[in-house]
Amino acid sequence: MDFIKKLEVNTFHPFFEKALNEMLEAGGKRFRPKLLLAVVKAYNPLLIENAKYAAFSVELIHTYSLIHDDLPSMDNASLRRGHPTLHVTYDEAHAILIGDALNTYAFEILSKMPAHNDVKIELIKVLAEAAGYKGMVLGQAIDLYFENKKLNLEQLKELHLNKTAKMIAASLKMGAIIVNKPDLANKLYEFGLKLGILFQIQDDLLDLKDESETGKTTGVDKNKNTFVTLLGEKKAKEEADKLANELKKELDEFDDNLKKELGEILDKYFFRHRT
Repeated sequence: MDFIKKLEVNTFHPFFEKALNEMLEAGGKRFRPKLLLAVVKAYNPLLIENAKYAAFSVELIHTYSLIHDDLPSMDNASLRRGHPTLHVTYDEAHAILIGDALNTYAFEILSKMPAHNDVKIELIKVLAEAAGYKGMVLGQAIDLYFENKKLNLEQLKELHLNKTAKMIAASLKMGAIIVNKPDLANKLYEFGLKLGILFQIQDDLLDLKDESETGKTTGVDKNKNTFVTLLGEKKAKEEADKLANELKKELDEFDDNLKKELGEILDKYFFRHRT
């Protein structure tokens, strides 16, 4: 998508710049930034160009998290977005550093967004909270620590609310902040948390499929707490169906513009676990 900008580095390092851009250029669903831009488009299309700074920052955080998630000390995955993971192509130390660079660059990009400083500060706060110790990092820590230790369903949901759902919820909320709709921001955040759990159940089900279908290493979850390992495939699909139906109903309650813009993205995701 055209909000992705190549990162340029003036350095004699032989592959740093290439590695920095590799996973960004490899593609991906761009699901989170699309949600953010959809909210902005629904209420103020004139702000789309400015909002692309925020969309890029969200994708930078997401891509950094994938690079680190794939590391040998975490999932030890060899394939991501249809490409070899960075620690496979280069080495583990450089993969860590590239993830660090994308993480910090996300906030540099947000600081340069053409918007009022109050808006930028709020966006930085929302993104940092979702990505940091009260969100994605906490979820990853729980995930790693409790490998081979069974969690109950509520604990599993807490894990994935942090690891996955808060970044999706933050993306929607950031869109509402940009168009100055604070009440909608909170409503979209709650919608996003539920959407994030659905997304995670679907990803757990995708782990049962072949790598050629998913573009990433599969079968890495067998020692982890997932909705499939806890509930079984059949009940995990039933839980996904329940969430998808609830989300469709909630989407229908949004105003027509928002329903249209979000629906164009979400309609193909609600029941992807059934394909």
